[in-house]
Amino acid sequence: MSASTPGNVPAAAAATAPAWGADSEVGRLRTVMLHRPGPELKRLTPRNNDKLLFDGIPWVSRAQEEHDAFAEALRARDVEVLYLTELLTQTLESPEAREQAITSALSGLHLGDTLRTYLGAALRDASPAELTEVLTAGIRNDEVRGGHGLVTSLFAPDDFLVDPLPNLLFTRDSSVWVRDHVAVTSLAMPARARETQLTELIYTLHPRFAGSRRIHGWHNEYVEGGDVLLLSPGVIAVGVGERSTPAGVERLARQVFHAGLAHTVLAVPIAQERATMHLDTVCTMVDVDKIVMYPNVADSLRAYAVTLGGDATPADVAGEARELAESGLTLDVAPAEPFLVAAARAMGIEALHQIDTGLDPVTAEREQWDDGNNTLALAPRVAVAYERNDETNDRLEESGIEVVRIAGSELGSGRGGPRCMSCPVLRDPLPA
Repeated sequence: MSASTPGNVPAAAAATAPAWGADSEVGRLRTVMLHRPGPELKRLTPRNNDKLLFDGIPWVSRAQEEHDAFAEALRARDVEVLYLTELLTQTLESPEAREQAITSALSGLHLGDTLRTYLGAALRDASPAELTEVLTAGIRNDEVRGGHGLVTSLFAPDDFLVDPLPNLLFTRDSSVWVRDHVAVTSLAMPARARETQLTELIYTLHPRFAGSRRIHGWHNEYVEGGDVLLLSPGVIAVGVGERSTPAGVERLARQVFHAGLAHTVLAVPIAQERATMHLDTVCTMVDVDKIVMYPNVADSLRAYAVTLGGDATPADVAGEARELAESGLTLDVAPAEPFLVAAARAMGIEALHQIDTGLDPVTAEREQWDDGNNTLALAPRVAVAYERNDETNDRLEESGIEVVRIAGSELGSGRGGPRCMSCPVLRDPLPA
């Protein structure tokens, strides 16, 4: 990327940077974090793509073209685009950040002391940009120029010593802003574990995010950002399925209640399948009271409303009772009820209106697989969607939603749409 891209933010910009945060999925989007596909995608082969969670081998240059068009569509709507790798490179100017990143990358038990010592010395000599590439694209055994011991002798030439991170493309998963706090998440799949550690490094040590308040963390129970929907100010829905666990949702609920960030968390069980890996693969918000939803699960989707137990309120916990440890909070869990009913009640609206994916069960299944439900709202009634999902996009427009269509034939090979590929860092608050 050129030196003029918005991700290149000098340390001095931290003093004038706006406060970060989001209280909904649909407030006017101001700043977003993306990751432009890079050399990590070139590491995918037919032998490792399943392990690295891709359904195919993407055409990398076309994926980059599609992603550049996505970023330009956002900029055309006055959205500031930050790039994760540029932020990471700037963060790695800090000796503390470099040491943390290198130690984390070389912590795998498969390396052994000889190779770990050699790689540690080599990475400490690397420039911030070189270190960023290693951390994201990985290192193969045949790329090691020294430190030969038993491990390098017995590994195959194309075995990875440090795994690549092709799913870094999906920046929504490793962090999500909840009002003025950033939840650094915990990713369930081994292929993605290091992503959230790098994200936490940026939020902790990049000058632009100085003073940002964090919750959760990569070391806690599994919760992934694709499962977290900010339905309205104070109401958070969290999918429980292949990636996010009940314990992870409970931990997140305690933390948002303790910080006074929400009054209701809806735990929403979803099928533990590849097609429905996250809640945002079956539904996303496109207006303050409208949601695009996969109709084949709409009738069966349920929610457990989690609130503070006893007489406590989020305001109490965030105010006079702030000294109360989050682990000491009592949670009330209501019986399961239909998701749309529970959501509307928690949001304080008459109904959360459903816009179906597709027109019939077969079309709905096809377009759900192609991330027809995975939209990114730029403002109320304005959403980015993959152009290939014609019938879903037509239904959105019939319901008064402006659809910004983007290409995604190559980007979608990792099973993610516009929402998956974007972490909103700043949205305008919704009117009270």
